[in-house]
Amino acid sequence: MGRRPHLYQPDGIMHGGVHCAAIETAASVGAALWLGDRVGVGIGRVVGVSNQTDFLRPVEHGSLTALATPIHRGRTQQLWLVEISDDRERLVARGQVRLQNLTAAEDPQ
Repeated sequence: MGRRPHLYQPDGIMHGGVHCAAIETAASVGAALWLGDRVGVGIGRVVGVSNQTDFLRPVEHGSLTALATPIHRGRTQQLWLVEISDDRERLVARGQVRLQNLTAAEDPQ
């Protein structure tokens, strides 16, 4: 995929919001799959409660990989650690995301 200018700051490095979004997405997918398996519904419903992201290295181009690891998976909330690495396997961002497990009564739909 080619470079997308709207994802970069004026000085040519990737915007931190891209990292935050990728971190929350990776944590949410992992949390929803785990919750769905637990309650037997395929994919569970979770929502982000907090996202703390640290930016460690600027990214100007290349591919990124996000790895989500559960820290805590409980009845009502989950906590996930997500690390984003560049195509040289250098850590570029690290985030921690807390998610709320939704029950049918809490589901906003």
